[in-house]
Amino acid sequence: MIQVLHISAECYPAAKTGGLGDVVGSLPKYNTQAGVLSAAIIPKYSLKWINNEEWATVYQSAVWVNWRQWTFRVQQERTNKLGYPLFVVDIPGLYDRPGIYNDPSGSPYGDELERYITFQQAVLDWLLSFPWQDRPRVLHCHDHHTALIPWMVKYCPAYQQLAPIPTVFTIHNGQYQGAFGWNNGHLLPPYEASARGLLDWGGIINPMAAAIKTAWAVTTVSPSYLYELHQNSLGLESLFRQEWRKQHGIVNGIDAQVWDPATDPMIQHRMEGPHISTFKTRNKRALCEWFGFPHDPPLISFIGRMVGEKGVDLLPDTIRRFIHAGSRASFLVLGTGETWTENQFRSMAHQFPGRFNAVIDYNEALAHQIYAGSDFLLMPSRVEPCGLNQMYAMRYGAIPIVRSVGGLKDTVPDIGEPGGEGRGIRFDHFSLEDAGHALHRAVSMYHNNPDIVDHLRQKVMALDFSWERTIERYFDVYRSVGATIAPVQTVPDSEAAAEIPPVVKKTAARKKAPAAAKTTASPSPKTTAEKKPATVKSTAKSPKTRSKDDTTKSKTSRTAGKPAVNKPASKTKTKKQ
Repeated sequence: MIQVLHISAECYPAAKTGGLGDVVGSLPKYNTQAGVLSAAIIPKYSLKWINNEEWATVYQSAVWVNWRQWTFRVQQERTNKLGYPLFVVDIPGLYDRPGIYNDPSGSPYGDELERYITFQQAVLDWLLSFPWQDRPRVLHCHDHHTALIPWMVKYCPAYQQLAPIPTVFTIHNGQYQGAFGWNNGHLLPPYEASARGLLDWGGIINPMAAAIKTAWAVTTVSPSYLYELHQNSLGLESLFRQEWRKQHGIVNGIDAQVWDPATDPMIQHRMEGPHISTFKTRNKRALCEWFGFPHDPPLISFIGRMVGEKGVDLLPDTIRRFIHAGSRASFLVLGTGETWTENQFRSMAHQFPGRFNAVIDYNEALAHQIYAGSDFLLMPSRVEPCGLNQMYAMRYGAIPIVRSVGGLKDTVPDIGEPGGEGRGIRFDHFSLEDAGHALHRAVSMYHNNPDIVDHLRQKVMALDFSWERTIERYFDVYRSVGATIAPVQTVPDSEAAAEIPPVVKKTAARKKAPAAAKTTASPSPKTTAEKKPATVKSTAKSPKTRSKDDTTKSKTSRTAGKPAVNKPASKTKTKKQ
């Protein structure tokens, strides 16, 4: 039985634009390795990884949004290759597009509200098909794309059977709250009249505010970011302060199996034994040869989205000043984002050959190589809820230069602080002067104190940012809201083979929900729901031989719509560095 279901718009490697995808791709994996079987469910986008996998339909039905019926299928990845069950919601016409949030030209999709409201309803409709004893024990919702679920299960009569399941809402980025006007309120499913005020914040519908009010627990991805949201959260400050009792700040972990310099297939030279200096030198040499840099000066890199919250607009002038001052350093930038910033970097690559270069692209393999070959990683963020890049950088021996904000403040103590806990270089103010001074400190240390650089590399590469240290904090949150999660006994590999469950369709009217208060919207034309049909145990022994999106032939059984999943074969622990 799935104990924790993570509901999200992203999940690495299926769909990712930033840290949200990394976290949702790791949490269920390490939860499951700890014995608490977890799964993730996301929309089925038309993306390369998703299109290349084989999917088995486990449920199909339809929901009504804006007086239109949307047919959908819930599908499970057949091989369980990620170490946990991954499900996608296939909604033709809404998500079968070549982008998560934007089209190939970079323009956001105009029907975002309808897309995510439909997705959330489809997930809840699927969960209603589970026998009660097999329903998840925690619904863990991530960011505003799934923020209406804690509210829906409490106040929408169609989904109130799920209300006893604890809901946890994680804020990965409070800058995006999903707010929309009441003129679009008709997109919501019918709800109790008394629940209208829970949706409203400042005269508009704010999904993030609704989740903060109605979720059983709220988490942010670092303690410092939680504090910052109490001070500045685009109008939600008083709400955060009011609901402080159920809030928790938990620093993200990183997948130490993916980010392992000793085994990483994406880098040119893997680390062998304790030879950090050799590892860094060889990988730096590869980067310098690719991008035309000299080998001797320090290599300072930036990796990330080129948007205002990442502070990327500070970089062009900061780097120009630094180069014009005659300081000896090379700069490399990787990422995509705002057109103005991209063009600035393209221009600088022509203006400063051998000193600056930029790759305007999303390239996961190159990112790994840059971490391995860079001496420093620069993160001048305006807002950084947690930040994973600084942890990836330290894992590969690149010393972080960061602004003292959010998770960067929690994970990168400055080398000048007393106590000897320093891991990198920090600056406080978002200004050319502060950022330039931080660069000067880094380059001076590199040229004048190489022993300190070597010591820092050894120190940061020995840190443990793995999820094993983090998931217990999440387990504590689940238990604090009454979720009865517990590690389950593992089974031998031979008994853990995945079976793809049969398709469950809505074929008859579902029993009406208990009488509730008046609704603010007219009843939806939705009149069909599933009777719990008998389903069958799959007879297929080798799902790999099936065609994509195939359904499983089956015989009659007693359960309906329950997805089959692999139990972890063993409790494996990631090697700690």
